[in-house]
Amino acid sequence: MALYLIGDVQGCDRALGRLLDKIDFSASRDTLYLLGDLVNRGPDSAAVLRRLMGYGAAARCLLGNHDLHLLAVAHGVRPPHRKDTLDGVLGAPDRAALLDWLCQQHLALFEHGVLMVHAGVLPGWSAAQTVALAAEVQAVLRGPDLPAFLHRMYGNLPDRWDDGLRGADRLRVIVNTLTRIRYCTPDGQLEFTVKSGGANDAPPGFSPWFDVPGRRTAGTPVAFGHWSTLGAVVRPDVISLDTGCVWGGCLSAWALNNDAGGGRRVQVECDQAQAPGD
Repeated sequence: MALYLIGDVQGCDRALGRLLDKIDFSASRDTLYLLGDLVNRGPDSAAVLRRLMGYGAAARCLLGNHDLHLLAVAHGVRPPHRKDTLDGVLGAPDRAALLDWLCQQHLALFEHGVLMVHAGVLPGWSAAQTVALAAEVQAVLRGPDLPAFLHRMYGNLPDRWDDGLRGADRLRVIVNTLTRIRYCTPDGQLEFTVKSGGANDAPPGFSPWFDVPGRRTAGTPVAFGHWSTLGAVVRPDVISLDTGCVWGGCLSAWALNNDAGGGRRVQVECDQAQAPGD
């Protein structure tokens, strides 16, 4: 059995198919972990969702900001962005099944010794706390309060975690951290104004979330996507996998060894060429 972590697909089903061919993926033998942003900006988001649905338990998927955006558009909470490529899902005859499947996915997983998230974690969160907080949002996504939650999901405040947060504020900080974080302060203040910089472009007082001193997940391998302008970062406890497929870069997989984090990167080129964006 082989385990593969895969970065942001963003609707690029042809590239995903080529990547799976390159790693000789078998749904009866192997397991895929998709790190979020399954849809949007690429040409065939519906095909990506149908492919992953068809793999059943062999595809373990996280939700990214673009996946949550799809749900918000589908529920009439947000208008489509001019760069969105979601019509194939929204107008699909199996739209309800695709959206329901999306709502059943995760915001964080901790399996095989690796913490998997779309964007990152706050320095004060442990791996176990991250998964527990993600589960709070997952329960809402799978329940009757989904439309109301989507209406309250957007916003940059509160901009730091507090264990005493409740209601919409609590869920919003969890979502913003797991699907949007790039930089934060040592005490966990989130920063969302810089969207296209690299690790050295943090505003004064901020650092990439994985470089903050005292991070509780230091020493635990954390795999994430989301940050296409970061470039490939591979450390004993950091694996970045968004290599900008939809922006004309590559789609990346990490073939995970049994030693929690060790492995090798496998890539295929993508045929998309858009300007980088959030």
